[in-house]
Amino acid sequence: MENKTIQSIIIPVAGMTCAHCARSIEKFVSELPGVKSAVVNFANEQVAITYDASQTGLPQFIAAIREAGFDIAPETYSPEREFKRVKKKFIISAILTTIIMLGSMAHMISGLRAIPNQVINLVLFLLTTPVLFWAGSPFLRGFWSATKHKTADMNTLVTVGTVSAYLYSTIATFYSLFDVHPSHSAGSMHLSANIYFDTTATIITLILLGKLLESRAKRQTSSAIRKLTALQPKSARVIRNETEVDLPLDEILVGDIIIVRPGEKIPVDGIIIDGTSAVDESMLTGESIPVEKQVGDAVIGATINIHGVLKVRATKVGKETMLAQIVALVQQTQLQKPSIQRFADRVAGIFVPLVISIASITFLLWLLLGPKPSLGFALMNFVSVLIIACPCALGLATPTAVIVGTGKGAELGILIRNIDSLEKAQQIDTVVFDKTGTLTQGKLQVTDFVVNFGSTDANTTPSLQTPETDLLVLVASLENASEHPISDAIVTYAVKQGIKPVEVAEFKVDPGLGLSGIVNGRKILIGNKKFMELNEIKIFESSPDDGSSRFIKAIDDLSAQGKTIMVIAVDGKPAGIIAVADTLKPTAKEVIAQLESLRLTTILLTGDNQKTATAIANQLGMNRIIAEVLPQEKANEIKHLQQQGHIVAFVGDGINDAPALTQADIGLALSSGSDIAIESADITLITNDLKSVPIAIQLSRETMKTIKQNLFWAFIYNLIGIPIAAGVLYPFFGILLNPIYAAAAMAFSSVSVITNSLRLRKFRAQTPDPGI
Repeated sequence: MENKTIQSIIIPVAGMTCAHCARSIEKFVSELPGVKSAVVNFANEQVAITYDASQTGLPQFIAAIREAGFDIAPETYSPEREFKRVKKKFIISAILTTIIMLGSMAHMISGLRAIPNQVINLVLFLLTTPVLFWAGSPFLRGFWSATKHKTADMNTLVTVGTVSAYLYSTIATFYSLFDVHPSHSAGSMHLSANIYFDTTATIITLILLGKLLESRAKRQTSSAIRKLTALQPKSARVIRNETEVDLPLDEILVGDIIIVRPGEKIPVDGIIIDGTSAVDESMLTGESIPVEKQVGDAVIGATINIHGVLKVRATKVGKETMLAQIVALVQQTQLQKPSIQRFADRVAGIFVPLVISIASITFLLWLLLGPKPSLGFALMNFVSVLIIACPCALGLATPTAVIVGTGKGAELGILIRNIDSLEKAQQIDTVVFDKTGTLTQGKLQVTDFVVNFGSTDANTTPSLQTPETDLLVLVASLENASEHPISDAIVTYAVKQGIKPVEVAEFKVDPGLGLSGIVNGRKILIGNKKFMELNEIKIFESSPDDGSSRFIKAIDDLSAQGKTIMVIAVDGKPAGIIAVADTLKPTAKEVIAQLESLRLTTILLTGDNQKTATAIANQLGMNRIIAEVLPQEKANEIKHLQQQGHIVAFVGDGINDAPALTQADIGLALSSGSDIAIESADITLITNDLKSVPIAIQLSRETMKTIKQNLFWAFIYNLIGIPIAAGVLYPFFGILLNPIYAAAAMAFSSVSVITNSLRLRKFRAQTPDPGI
C-alpha cells in the first residue's frame, strides 16, 4: 500500500563551491529522522529530498543545510544575477591585479626604479587587501563556515593558500624580518622578491575568472530546460459567459473553451471541439512535419496552430500539462546520481583533508631539506599544492553531463527517467522489440482484396456485374454487423472505397471461425479455412486448367506473408479472399538496420505463430524471433536472455509490456500524448516514431562516455598536478610550479569539464552505413 506521507521537495542552496560542499549537505540532511534520501546536484545548486512528512519537513531541512554551513538561495537569486555579481568582482580584481603585477616588476620599469622598495611594497599591500578581502570574500566566508562546522572544502584550500602568501608578504613589508633572495636559473621558479602580493591577487583573480566561466557554462548546461519552459504562452483567449476574454494561464480551468487562432500557441492540453488545422508539434516530438488535427483529436500545450481557428476544451492545465510534466521529469532526473558518481563522492569526502596533509608535508620537507632560502621555497610550494587541487572538477564531472544529456534528450522527445540506465546503455548487446503497437501500427488494415477469377461460369461462381465492387458490398454489409477488430478493418476499407453497407438477415457468428448471413438475397460466408470446410465450401477442388490455381496461389502467398486470410463464399461457392494485417511502421526496417549497424542483436518478441512472426521478421531484416509468447510470459523471456549473459533493452508500448520493461536492463517505452508518464520504463519516447530508439541508445552511450571522460580528466589532473606543485620535478629538472600557474590550471580544470559536457548539445545520431 502506498504511503501517502512520503513526499519529495527540491531546495535551492547558496554557497556551494565544490563536491565536498554537496557531500556535507547530503550528510547533514540525511541524518534527519524521516529522510529517505538526500541528493545534491552541485551543478544545479539544488538538493532533492525524499522524506516522511509525518516526521520532518522544510524547517528542519533549512536548519540542517545551515548547520552544514550553507543557506537557502533567496527568491531574488538567479543564475544571471550571480553571474553579474561575479563578473563585477572579477573586473575590479583584474584591474587591481594588473597594477599589482606591474608594481612587482618595478625594478624592471625605468620610471619606477627610483622608488624605494618599502614604498612599492606598501602600495602593493594596499592594492592586494581589497582583492583578497572584497573580491575573495566568498572564499573567506566559505572557509569560515566550513571551519565552524569542522569541515574543509575548496574554500579552505583557496583561503589557506592565498592568506598564507598575504600574511607572509605583509609581515615582510612592515617588519622586514626576512631577506629572501633566491637565485634562479632556467627552469626554476622566479623568487626575486621577498613579497608575494602579486601571487595572492593573481590567484584570487584567476579563480574568479574560472568561476565566471564556470557560471556561464553551467547556465548553458540547463538551457534545454529554459527553452522548454519558455515555450508556454503567458495567456489564453477563453470563452467565459459567452464572451471571449484574455486570461493569464494560471487562471485557466479544466473544461474552459479556448480559442486558438492561426499562428498562435495552444496554451494547454485539450481536445478540439470545433475546427480543423495542422499543428506543429516539433517542440515535443522533433518532427518538423505538422500533424493534421480535427474535432475529437487531442492537442498539447505549447504546440503551434498552423492554420484555421480551433476551439479547444482544456483537459489539463498548470502542472498537469504534458510540457509541465516533461520539465518536472527532466529536472528530477537531473538530480539523480548514477552509481559511477559514488566513487567520485567517496574521493571528494577525503580529498580536501588529504590535499591539506600533502601541502603540509610539502612545506616541512622544503623547509627542512630545500635549498636556500628554504622558507620561501616551502611557502610557495605549499601554496601551489593548495591552489592547484580542484575538487570542483570532481563535483561537476557527472551532473553537468547528466544535465546536458537529459536536456538534449528532452529536446529530441526522449525522456531519460532512470540515470543508472546511462551506465547500462554502453553494455547493451541485445534489443528486443514487442511487435503490436511497437514495430507495427497497432491497428489492423486490409492489405489485399482478391476476387476468385478462376471461372466465369455462373454455375461455379456468383454472377457479378462488377465483381470487385459488388463483392465488397456483400462483404462490408456482413462485417458491419460484427464488432470484431477484423470486421472494423474491413468496413473501414470498404467505406474508403465508397461502399455503403446494406441490411443483413440471418446474421450469425461462429467464434474463432467466421460470419454468415443473407445480403441482398445471397448467402454470404466469410471466415477461415476451417470455417469453409465445416460449411462444405470446397476451395481447393478446382480443375488446374480453369484458372483457379492462381486464386489458390494468392491464398498461399498471402499466408506466407503472415497476413490473416478470410475466405469469402457466395451462395456456396468461393468468391474471393480478403487479407488483413497489422502493418509495419514506415521507419521500422530502417531502425532495425540502424541498430544492427551499431552491432546490436535485434529480436522480435510476439504472440503470433511462428509462420507469421517469421514473415514479419524477414520484412524487417531481423534474424531472431521469439514467437507464440503470451503477454504475461514476456518478462520471463527477457530474464532468460539475461541469464544467457545478454544485456537487454526492451522496446514496448509502455502499457501491456510493463513487466518486460521492468525486467529489462533498459526499458524503452514508446508513448503517445497523454501516456508519457510510464513508470515502468527507464526511457520514455514521447513520439511513437521508432527512430527515437537508436537515438535514445546512442544519446545514453554518449552521455555516459562524457561522464567517464570528465571523471578521468578530474582524477588525472589532480594526480599529476598535485605532485608537480609539490616539487617532484625539481630534483630532476629544476622545475617548480609558480602558484599563479597553479591557479590558472585549477580554473581551467573545472571549465574544461563543463565545456566537455556542453559538447553533448551538438549530439547527432549516427546513421547506418549503407555498406553494412
